[in-house]
Amino acid sequence: MLFVSLTVAAGRFMFGFRKWYYSLCGFNKLGLMRDDTIYEDSDVKEALRRLPEPVYNDRTFRIKRALDLSMKQQILPKDQWTKYEEDCHYLTPYLEEVIRERKEKEEWMKK
Repeated sequence: MLFVSLTVAAGRFMFGFRKWYYSLCGFNKLGLMRDDTIYEDSDVKEALRRLPEPVYNDRTFRIKRALDLSMKQQILPKDQWTKYEEDCHYLTPYLEEVIRERKEKEEWMKK
């Protein structure tokens, strides 16, 4: 019983820590999501190419708005910040697929 209580408490603590760190990073104050901040290497560029058009357009809008705000040295009003609970990994499934395909191709070329 004590173990379950400790596990629940640790889970709550980690959730609180993740929320705190997410807010500390600051990209959410510009309206960005986590996947908007990934460095664009060849794998990420291929994953972006595979995104559905509306998702890609939303990403482009968020990045352009963030650049504009950054140049003006402003942030969005607090009610428009991206919330931790609303942030989704929209690019991650595509990126994992691209990486898996690239590794599979590399293994195939070794043979």
